[in-house]
Amino acid sequence: MEAGTISRLLQPMKQSSNPSNFSSNSSMFCPRTRLMPACHVSHGGREMNPTEQELSLVLSSENKKSSVFGGLSLHRPVHKRDPVGKMFCSVGAYTYPGSIAESPSQTTEEKIGVLLLNLGGPDTLHDVQPFLFNLFADPDIIRLPRLFRFLQRPLAQLISVLRAPKSKEGYAAIGGGSPLRKITDEQASALKMALETKEVPANVYVAMRYWHPFTEEAVHQIKRDGITKLVVLPLYPQYSISTTGSSVRALQNIFKDDSYLSRLPVAIIESWYQRQGYIKSMADLIEKELHNFSNPEEVMIFFSAHGVPVSYVEDAGDPYRDQMEECISLIMNELKARGTNNHHTLAYQSRVGPVQWLKPYTDEVLVELGKKGVKSLLAVPVSFVSEHIETLEEIDMEYKELALESGIENWGRVPALNCTSSFITDLADAVIEVLPSAMAMSTSSGAEEEVDNDPMQYFIKMLFGSLLAFVFLFSPKMVSAFRKNIL
Repeated sequence: MEAGTISRLLQPMKQSSNPSNFSSNSSMFCPRTRLMPACHVSHGGREMNPTEQELSLVLSSENKKSSVFGGLSLHRPVHKRDPVGKMFCSVGAYTYPGSIAESPSQTTEEKIGVLLLNLGGPDTLHDVQPFLFNLFADPDIIRLPRLFRFLQRPLAQLISVLRAPKSKEGYAAIGGGSPLRKITDEQASALKMALETKEVPANVYVAMRYWHPFTEEAVHQIKRDGITKLVVLPLYPQYSISTTGSSVRALQNIFKDDSYLSRLPVAIIESWYQRQGYIKSMADLIEKELHNFSNPEEVMIFFSAHGVPVSYVEDAGDPYRDQMEECISLIMNELKARGTNNHHTLAYQSRVGPVQWLKPYTDEVLVELGKKGVKSLLAVPVSFVSEHIETLEEIDMEYKELALESGIENWGRVPALNCTSSFITDLADAVIEVLPSAMAMSTSSGAEEEVDNDPMQYFIKMLFGSLLAFVFLFSPKMVSAFRKNIL
């Protein structure tokens, strides 16, 4: 992820880690079956009749396969975001002919929807700068103190403009744009087929956080199709404030102001890294790639995960690091059960800025392994289920080159899961298991929002914030430091 953070301004906001804020009661199991031939996913205008039910947000934890750690309270105020950039879609324009159903009481027919959440990526080089703006304008990516939140969008504009040239080089190296949209659409189609095989017909939608189709676009279509029960499935195995947390809050913000959506039963699968289907699928891919080495038993298995600032974990209660470490342990236990006993290590990539990120860092570990005499290495992108710039450019190009320069002679890389059949089938099982738990989404606002509405405090924040902004943005030393550390 094109993450950005600014050293002293980026202080984490404390979040509730109390699991009592959530409910969990999923308990359905369905056997795995093979996928059927292709069907089309309901992205575009299909007329479906709406029905009436109440809405709730549920974090599901199926027999401890899909679980949620308490790093996020969904009862806190939601930050609003306006989509930026042209309405570009690689597989057709999003148009919504006809009227939108406003009342969910016209029919009792159940119509299930599944909403896949992902990061998004620029389709073309022209899209890079507005994509970066959307990314850095997210308060879960650049976490400004409350006093300076009004600087979020100006700061995002500055960073995106300065960072765009470097990012364009990366996207140009992988074909001129991100493949994430295409792959996620393919995963949606495969999931729809898997659910139909299990006799659970559903419309599957794709919502990207920072590029088209935006969450707003997908929700518009869900409403138009008259979906009566919705499962939200982030395509991030491990939960983080900056990924699943941000996407869920964007979704919550849309739902809370809509009379139709506020009554729609919703179940959210917030993390699923411990599901056996995911673990076994990852182990299958690793085993297959190990066999490409002349001496598979000598290969170091190198897990590379996307990093987050340490402050997210230690100050804001993000469970990402714990979940990632548990995930690696589960995968290695599965491999050992199959007789694969290779050494392994975990490192974190994609850090940006001068603040401390989760360690050890991928680039530093690669150099260390070379010095220790490791000659064969298999890179495993563990926090990504789709190929995108961080696998195709950062790992396949930058880290491979660094590894070979550091003395590693034999390099391999496990592909992302993409549409691996066992993985997609397990996602279908996860969806089915949580359907009975769909309940009302809580959109209550806390005291924080009330304080933000206080006119005197708002005036004080604007006054001092403006002075700080002037010093920060126009000081030559600050601009120079900003370019050096952030870009």
